[in-house]
Amino acid sequence: MKKIIMMAVAAFMATAANAQFEKGTWSLQPFLGVGFSSITNTSDLPIGNNKTLEKKVKAVSAIGGEAEYQFAEKFSAAAGINYTSQGVAWDDYNDGSVKYKDINVSLGYIKIPLVANYYIFKGFAVKAGVQFGFLINSKINLHAEGKVNIDGERDADIYASVDMKDQFKKFDFSIPVGVSYQFKVPIAIDARYQIGLTRLNKNTADGVKNSKNSVFTLTVGYKFAL
Repeated sequence: MKKIIMMAVAAFMATAANAQFEKGTWSLQPFLGVGFSSITNTSDLPIGNNKTLEKKVKAVSAIGGEAEYQFAEKFSAAAGINYTSQGVAWDDYNDGSVKYKDINVSLGYIKIPLVANYYIFKGFAVKAGVQFGFLINSKINLHAEGKVNIDGERDADIYASVDMKDQFKKFDFSIPVGVSYQFKVPIAIDARYQIGLTRLNKNTADGVKNSKNSVFTLTVGYKFAL
């Protein structure tokens, strides 16, 4: 059995061995991804009676693509465009009769990253660059379910969403840093942290002043030569 397992691992490594595009070539990589995000300097959410809901990270989704040019064996540059849904969330709350959950601010951005890649060894790159983000939607969301008294007690399941686009700046500048690995299959994975440098909220009230995006994404792409 041990020999069979070792043979299977060896076969996988032979088919999934790292690859890298040659000097002077272009490649294109559409991708899908997930991750988590937060907004810095935002506070816990007060709900009255000296109670607050603790801030937590929000799930992220991303879809897009990047084009990469291999300048040298160890250096390349990439430019892309993607859509990322991000923001911040708070803990669920149960007041006894009604449960409030999925409380979050959702921000949707079209992003244009410009990234330099340095290949430490074949297929594995570290990266850093600049990124321009353009806000296209912003909402605060809430889901409430439980018992309500409207002409008699009855079950309720309510989804509320309020447009907050006018409360946030339309442009966001960030610094993406991360690593990527190119398989021969040709699947590529990319782990990237986006450091927001732009204050998001137009309002300068306590709890939102100097708030910035903080986003981590893990994407899987199909990378092919052009």
